[in-house]
Amino acid sequence: QVRLVESGGGLVQAGGSRRLACTASGGTFSNYAMGWFRQAPGKGREFVAAISYSDGLTYYTDSVKGRFTISRDNAKNALYLHMNSLKPEDASVYYCAAGQFFASSGTVYSKPENYYYWGQGTQVTVSS
Repeated sequence: QVRLVESGGGLVQAGGSRRLACTASGGTFSNYAMGWFRQAPGKGREFVAAISYSDGLTYYTDSVKGRFTISRDNAKNALYLHMNSLKPEDASVYYCAAGQFFASSGTVYSKPENYYYWGQGTQVTVSS
């Protein structure tokens, strides 16, 4: 059983930056593909970014490309999401997720059903 705990959410002004972190325990972190998803009130869960377990390939949804960076530190069992140039539409609850799969297609990484474990989420609020 893998436990994921997100941190780093909060209030940030539009145009600002924020770094989210996700700490994993209870499993071999380096064996898991990791992803960030977000969900705004009244909306479905949306893929944000993912990173493979083996070669560190990264995938992003179009709306965050060039602004967000996903990274992982396997030695620290940690996943990060560096968010720059934040926009009001980025406001959401952000979740990290872990899945045991490898794929060469970003489409696979974008599907929530491919992830087994989820954190409780951290709220990001962006003021305009």
